[in-house]
Amino acid sequence: MNSDERRAARYARRQQKRQAKKNRLAIICDDFEKVFTYRHLYLAYRKCILGVGWKASTQLYKANAVYNIYLTYKELMDGTFKSDGFFEFTLTERGKTRRIRSVTIHERVVQRCLCDFALTPMLSRQLIYDNGASSKNKGYTFAIKRLITHLRRHYNKNGSNGYVLLFDFSKFFDTLKHELLKSILDKTFTDPRILKLSYHFIDMFGERGIGLGSQISQNLALVSVNKLDHYIKEKLKIKGYGRYMDDGYLIHESKEYLQKCLNDIKAICNELGVVLNLNKTRIAKLDKGFTFLKIRFFLTHSGKIVKKVYPPSVVRMRRKLKKFKNFVEQGRMSKFDIYQSLQSWLSHTLILNAYRTRNSMKQLYYNLYGGDYVFKNC
Repeated sequence: MNSDERRAARYARRQQKRQAKKNRLAIICDDFEKVFTYRHLYLAYRKCILGVGWKASTQLYKANAVYNIYLTYKELMDGTFKSDGFFEFTLTERGKTRRIRSVTIHERVVQRCLCDFALTPMLSRQLIYDNGASSKNKGYTFAIKRLITHLRRHYNKNGSNGYVLLFDFSKFFDTLKHELLKSILDKTFTDPRILKLSYHFIDMFGERGIGLGSQISQNLALVSVNKLDHYIKEKLKIKGYGRYMDDGYLIHESKEYLQKCLNDIKAICNELGVVLNLNKTRIAKLDKGFTFLKIRFFLTHSGKIVKKVYPPSVVRMRRKLKKFKNFVEQGRMSKFDIYQSLQSWLSHTLILNAYRTRNSMKQLYYNLYGGDYVFKNC
């Protein structure tokens, strides 16, 4: 047996183990009646009310929760469950307007149960390790740590010489094709009732795109460009690659190779129907600094990785502190509200090299509001 045959045999064994693991998981997660048990619906309900117990709709649902969950269970078993529609509103953050479509507590329980006991366990198997958003034991901090790890590995091999390709998707949730999402579900699930319910939630968003404000949107958006992740890792052989929802990076020593990677990424995005934001997609030199997830990174010639606060974030916080002064004088806010807001911002900057920036921000607060409150661990 030569090396190619041994490699093929190892690959076949790995594929066999993966398929066996998928089959064991499918026994539980690809069976409608095992997913939507009364116990699972109750567990989903307990998670759904966390942090929103003050809402009138949640309190009404809680007042007769056992009976409400039973009615939902009966609707699901009878095949008569239908979405209640959305509560739509807009949020404007940093000049960007987002359309939020929130679902009722009745529907949120069903979506939570579907995601926690079917979609998340099955779809998460397909994701690469460096896809850091909306997954258990992962998140924003995980994505930052993985980028730091990739920078260190690059430095150990190539020094500070190298480049990073940053890309961003434009209106990511709004442009996702329903056909793409349904094809992913078709390859993952075989139970027709699970597929029918999932299709129903997708179709509620209209002809194209999915909305912000529901759990199923997060799960589907996470896996929608999984093909791109695997292509970059497996075909382009980029080890220093990571993605956090619609933001991603590729680290390599060759600028020309990254340009080729960008062309391939554009082709796959066109195939998937995802729009690449060319204004935010660029190639930068590592030692000159680049921005990822609102943090400025620098790989120095000594190998130190410097993380600085995103400058517009500093400007925005200083303007807020000054504007809040008028709110305090008008009685619309208290000094403690301002203190909590700044405490949150300062805590975020603790993972960054921002000692002077933090001190400057605290000094501005003391000049405006006095020293009634002391900032802890900042």
